[in-house]
Amino acid sequence: MGASSRTLELFYDVLSPYSWLGFEVLCRYQNIWNIKLELRPTYIAGIMRDSGNKPPSLLPRKAQYLTSDLKLLTQHFQVPLRFPKDFNSVVLEKGSLSAMRFLTAVNMEHPEVLEKASRELWMRIWSRDEDIVEPQNILAAAEKAGLSAEQARALLEKSTTEQVKRQLKETTEAACRYGAFGLPTTVVHVDGQTHMLFGSDRMELLAHLLGEKWMGPVPPAMNAKL
Repeated sequence: MGASSRTLELFYDVLSPYSWLGFEVLCRYQNIWNIKLELRPTYIAGIMRDSGNKPPSLLPRKAQYLTSDLKLLTQHFQVPLRFPKDFNSVVLEKGSLSAMRFLTAVNMEHPEVLEKASRELWMRIWSRDEDIVEPQNILAAAEKAGLSAEQARALLEKSTTEQVKRQLKETTEAACRYGAFGLPTTVVHVDGQTHMLFGSDRMELLAHLLGEKWMGPVPPAMNAKL
């Protein structure tokens, strides 16, 4: 990437609520800061395996903190986060592989819909406590994001192909090469340098790297309601 480019790669998985927070903030700021935002659907379980990390919910004290932290952040970020009733089943057992393969297919065929499709899957799992792995539920999310029924079915079929599986694996490996150990991971390309930032709470540092002003998670005069 050239020295004059201002590109951010956001590696994310809809299984990660903190990814949703970072995603919304970057979507709000991309025009304010005049950055090129590249959304990179990634498989969080692959990141965990490669780095040796563990989900915070597996550690009792982190799990307790996670619950209270996200309750506060949903107000601060104005993102309608609500914990799934059966957290372990939704997050640890069902996972997100089929959803992230679907978003990978969306990115390959209809990248203009990726933002809305990602948001709708987050809304399902982290706001309405709805499934994101069964085919009919992925199709429902896709159609709500603006894809036709025909387009959604074609993408669902494509998501099972080796091409899509390989692309998701390559994106996940790219995040690992940058040093990712969890998600969201934001990779900043600015002034000929590359910086890797982890989490949704590095926005002030991101603004500093870009030479921009941080105005909080909801910039003034912006309607953040989802």
